[in-house]
This record gives sequence, structure tokens and C-alpha cells, in this order.
Amino acid sequence: MIRSIADVDVSGKRVLTRVDFNVPQDDAQKITDDTRMVESLPTIRSIIDRGGVAVLMSHLGRPKGEHNVKYALAPVAERLAALLSVPVLMAPDCIGTETLAMVNAAPSGSVVLLENLRFHAEEEANDATFAKALAENGNVYCNDAFGTAHRAHASTTGVASLFKERCAGLLMQKELAYLGEALASPKRPLIAVMGGSKISGKIDVIMSLLSSCNTILIGGGMMFTFLKAQGISVGSSLVEEDRIALAADILREAESRGVRLIIPTDTVAATAFSNDAERAVVSTSAIADGWMGLDIGPATINAFTHEILGAGTIVWNGPMGVFEMSNFEAGTRAIAEAMATATTRGAITIVGGGDSAAAIAQFGLTHAVTHVSTGGGASLEFLEGKVLPGVDALRI
Repeated sequence: MIRSIADVDVSGKRVLTRVDFNVPQDDAQKITDDTRMVESLPTIRSIIDRGGVAVLMSHLGRPKGEHNVKYALAPVAERLAALLSVPVLMAPDCIGTETLAMVNAAPSGSVVLLENLRFHAEEEANDATFAKALAENGNVYCNDAFGTAHRAHASTTGVASLFKERCAGLLMQKELAYLGEALASPKRPLIAVMGGSKISGKIDVIMSLLSSCNTILIGGGMMFTFLKAQGISVGSSLVEEDRIALAADILREAESRGVRLIIPTDTVAATAFSNDAERAVVSTSAIADGWMGLDIGPATINAFTHEILGAGTIVWNGPMGVFEMSNFEAGTRAIAEAMATATTRGAITIVGGGDSAAAIAQFGLTHAVTHVSTGGGASLEFLEGKVLPGVDALRI
């Protein structure tokens, strides 16, 4: 069983809470996207509004175990204070006597942000002594960082085992509920839209989804490996030569299970990997030598849209093309728009973090779907059916 922070009496207690404030910043350390912070506000408010002290811990970037001002969390504390409309105390470190004194002196209803966990190499090493030092900062442990739940680090697994009272934050609960429900008892038909550049990173996900999905739509760079597995020439398009046999296995497995695995019939091809390159819409069976497919074509967009609008549940992970380039964003935009329309018609629509989350945000449709996951890697591993260490550590 995993308890919710909402079911824990936090009054007068220090709630050591793992959040995912690994947010993008510009060169001046100004936060450019605070989505992950906003998503954790309900958990933080649940703690402080009920008289607890929210002791927050997070990593930022990859400082490689050394204190680096570039990755300091002071700008995060400043933004968080603005979002919460309450002061946020910035600790000098995440462990140590000075930090512990600040945490212990914090009055009920206050927020303390510990300094970057990854200033200590022991965090990623899941060092027991470091975990014990972190644990001194609280008497309740809460994990609200789904985006890091697939990592067995000190702040996600090592420290959790040291608390009798441990629980999931509201964001963590939401992630597990939507992703879990999508696989366990989905509103059907269940469709998965799989994209991205490479099949290698999505093999296990696709294989896992074959046992639950009615239909899988394949787009992005990985579609060319599937096309090659069918004996189709794809010009200079991205192909993982060492995965062609595996793609053929997936096609056979889908057929044997009665799962419709739909591969694009047309593509927007270009003479180079450039927004300014000469481009043309061609059949996926007629890509000329020297040309490469960089997006799904209009016929495929229509076919995929039709499938999505007829679905009860849609899980999307990976863009349909090089959406960062305006001339090759149409396919990804169309999927985002179809997801939004399907939502208004009563479908459950889930976007699996990473590039898909970035894409739907780029098109201004983040709030037009049922749920956008905050964890790219974690959502992939969850969809694969893997046990996430940070989630497993919360069980009591």
C-alpha cells in the first residue's frame, strides 16, 4: 500500500519532500519553464496549510558531485516563493548542522528548500550515510518527484527506508493513477502513439503495449526502421540497422496478437536535415536516394487523426517528426490537436513526458489533454511494466 500525503497528519511535523525542480534556465539562471514547480504546488500547499513544514529537496542539472553556483537553487527558491505567495527559506546545503538548525527552527506552515542534492556525489550513489543525514531533516517522508522515480538515489530510495511515515505526494499519485489506469483498465479502444527518433529506446515499451493496446500508431524516425524491416527502401532516412530484425519481430508479434500496428504511408522528405532544405511529400515506398523523411505526411496525419478520434484512451510518447523545425512540425502538431479534440469527446488522453510534453507545450495544448506526465524516462519505464524504485520504496 502507498499512502497519500493527504492521509498523513502533518501538523507540527517536518515533511521531507522529494520534488523535481530540475527546471530549464537561461544563461542568467532565469527559469524559462516552471511547469514542474507548478505541478508540485498542491502537495506543498497540502503540507503547509495543515501546519506542517515543507522541507523540499531536489536536484538541478548535472553538477557532478561538486558545488557549482551555476546549479544553485536560489533562483528556484525565488520563483517558488512567488508561486506560493509565501517566503521560502533557502538552506545553505542539503545536509549538515547549519541546514538542520534552519529546518528545526522553521515555524509550522513554512517552506524550506534544501540546496542541490547533486552537489554531493553520494546522492546518485545512494550512499547510506548521506541518506541518513538527509533523513535528519524530517520526521515524515514524501515523494512527489515522479520524474526521478526510476532512479534508485539516496533521496528517492535510500532515505525512504529510514521513515516509518512515508507517502506519495499528490502529483506522484496523479501520475500513477493515470498511467496505471491506462494500462490496467483502460476505456477502449486503447491506442498508443509512438514516435521519436529511435526504436531502440522504445522497444520494451512497444512490446509491453502489445499486450494491452488495440492499436499502435508508429511515427517519428523509428518508422523508417519498421519500413526497412518490410523490405522498403527509405533513402537517407534514419534507420537503426541493428534493430531491423527486431522491428520485424514486433510486426509479427502484433499480427499474432491481433494488434493493429499502423505505419505511415507518406512522409515529408527533404534533401538535408535542415529547415531550409528542399522538401516534398512522397509515399514512404518512394523515398528517393539522398532524401530523408523528417515528418509524417498529410495522408498519414488524416489516418492517425481518424484513429485517435475513435479511441477511448490514447497514450502518446514521442514526436512524429522534427517538430523543432517549423517545416517539419505539422505531424506532431496534428497529433496534439487530435488528442485535444479527443479529450473534448470524452477520451482519456495521456502524454508521456519528454519530447512529447515539450511539443504539446509548444503548441499551447498542455491543458487541453487529460494528463501530461512530468517524467519522460519514468513514464517510459512505467509503460514498460518496470518497477520504479522511487515508487516501490513508498510501500508500507
